[in-house]
Amino acid sequence: MAFEELKENTEDLQQRAQAFIDSSVAYYKLWGFKVAMKSSTLVLKFILILLGLSMVLLFGSFAAAFAIGQSLGNYALGFLIVAGIYALFIGLLFLIKDKIVEGRIMERFSEIFFND
Repeated sequence: MAFEELKENTEDLQQRAQAFIDSSVAYYKLWGFKVAMKSSTLVLKFILILLGLSMVLLFGSFAAAFAIGQSLGNYALGFLIVAGIYALFIGLLFLIKDKIVEGRIMERFSEIFFND
């Protein structure tokens, strides 16, 4: 009689453990899906904003280069001045890239992964 009760308790324990494992696996699959979707949408938004800003920057650069070139009487000089401004900007960005880029990206992804 005691052996039958022990066997039933063991079977019940195994069923509960299996149910716990199944629900844990389902939870972590759902959590992984949620994190993957948030990350994907964040990257997609970033790409779309970057694409829009690059179009504005491209046409603005052409307009500025033509305006500078027309005022100086030499279009090539206008384009060189605009290229020089971009070279200075890229140089400054290269010097401070770790503080600006990595910090913000790390902060955003840590919010996604650890605050939910």
